Amino acid sequence: MQTVSGGDQVARMLAAEGVAVVFGIIDGSYFGLYSSFGKHGIRLVSPRHESTAAHMAGAYARLTGKLGVCIASNGPGAANVLPGIAVENGEGNRVLVISSWRRTGIVGPDRGGAYQYFDQVAVTRPMTKWTGAARSFDRLPEVMHRAFRVSYQGRPGVVHVTVPEDLLNGSFASAPSVVEPARYRRTEPLAPAAKLVRRSAELLAGAALPLIQVGSGVVHAGAGNLVEELARTLRAPITSSWGGRSAVDERLKNAIPLLPPLVNEVRKEADVVLALGTRFGETDWWGKVPYWGRPDEQRVIQVDVDEEILGVNKPVDVAVLADVGIFLEALLAELKQHDVTKRLADREAKLDAWAATKKGVRDFLLAIPTAEDREAIHSAQVPLICREFFPDDAVLVIDGGNTAVWTNLFHENRVPGSLLSTFKFGMLGAGVGQALGAKVACPERPVYCILGDGAMGMHPQEIETAIRNELPVVYLVLCDRQWGMVKLSQGMALDPAQMLEKKVLPPEQTINTDFEEIRFDRLAESMGAHGERVSQASELGPALERCQASGRCAVVHVDVDRVAHLWPPGLDVFKAMHLEPEE
Repeated sequence: MQTVSGGDQVARMLAAEGVAVVFGIIDGSYFGLYSSFGKHGIRLVSPRHESTAAHMAGAYARLTGKLGVCIASNGPGAANVLPGIAVENGEGNRVLVISSWRRTGIVGPDRGGAYQYFDQVAVTRPMTKWTGAARSFDRLPEVMHRAFRVSYQGRPGVVHVTVPEDLLNGSFASAPSVVEPARYRRTEPLAPAAKLVRRSAELLAGAALPLIQVGSGVVHAGAGNLVEELARTLRAPITSSWGGRSAVDERLKNAIPLLPPLVNEVRKEADVVLALGTRFGETDWWGKVPYWGRPDEQRVIQVDVDEEILGVNKPVDVAVLADVGIFLEALLAELKQHDVTKRLADREAKLDAWAATKKGVRDFLLAIPTAEDREAIHSAQVPLICREFFPDDAVLVIDGGNTAVWTNLFHENRVPGSLLSTFKFGMLGAGVGQALGAKVACPERPVYCILGDGAMGMHPQEIETAIRNELPVVYLVLCDRQWGMVKLSQGMALDPAQMLEKKVLPPEQTINTDFEEIRFDRLAESMGAHGERVSQASELGPALERCQASGRCAVVHVDVDRVAHLWPPGLDVFKAMHLEPEE
């Protein structure tokens, strides 16, 4: 009699969902699962740590629009993946985590004292959109179908399924048939109600100054080009959340950077706001004054796939439950029935004025790294040089504290969907895995990661992962040998007068802010990667040429000005963000 393992049944269902790549580390507890991947056309990409697998899956999902899948073994493996679950769910990336569990006789119910066991369902439940366990072979399809269904409901996030090892590895006499996704979940994007599209078009056509606020929902929908078309049609400015920044080409006159006071001025002046796939979260000041218009003066159209978020943080006039891409297509068609030309000249003049302000701010920022001679590279020069070296469609991953602030300030996104980070969670080290997942998702595009030495120090072993899986990612590690962001705030708390005068406190006056050097270039070489070390801006371009010519993963150890690195512009805004806006 022909038999099938539970793992093979799960692999068959993954293949039916179109899953082509799974990230994770092998283990005997789910041999029946990963040993079945090959025959179902699924590639297993294996990192050195389970949390990296989750970050790889999250980056893969965001760049492809597909379901990212990772696996983790029972007990320690499941514990290791928990940071990745927290981050990827917070970032809103569509990830399915499949974990093995101890055999059914142990997990139901827990008898105490079990080896490599904890209640994986209870622990992950508050960290995920949904988590569940399959406790019998015949219920595997039911549990997996629910996991797939929830993955595509509402805001993307992490779904977790755990399966006891005796089900994954055991042999069963008959296998349930595998059905196509349309038989158990919605497969078409949510379409908006026609009357809400008409009402939205009326408000936008009658607005004096409409504003388009984009969030990560635009990125997930791949709707950046539609946003740009709408902005050109209405001559409307575009602002974004941190997570939605990669949705549009920032060279557009309509694109307003996340730089105060300009972005605050634009948001306050709008009389109608079209909010697309954004929650008006903390980094957007919860949509409140004085950073936005007053609710009685500013009309809001909010479009989102998550009904729970509509109107939560900012009162709305039109709440649209829909995929933003489908909504924008319908809205653009509807606007053709309206005269939107009446105020275009006034709006164009506004855009010109804001563009001039934007250029002034940009010129001010560009003058910072060249203001004085230095023995080391100024942190701002790294993203600037990389922006000109790499093609416009190269994927940039940003990771770190002050390194992330400098890079976000000086990088210019030019192609929608070309920027990754942990904008919601600020997780150090996640970028190492995100870059690898990005390269798996987009093998034809260059991928580079700018990160701090603190961030790289959390997952440097994944350089070997890049070599073993032939993923030629370039890591640029900005080395200041200190916890920079913390060191600045600590110094201001300990001795603000001396900090303002000398810009830094001596090591003996600080508390555990400094650490010894790691030669990341040599560490990379020890794992088979290409290594470079640079300390002058003129050296970085040639170093990148050699990295690219190597054809393999490369690490550039960048010696940056330790004092200048402490003081990125805008940190006061970052701190103010943590305070409640005034009503």
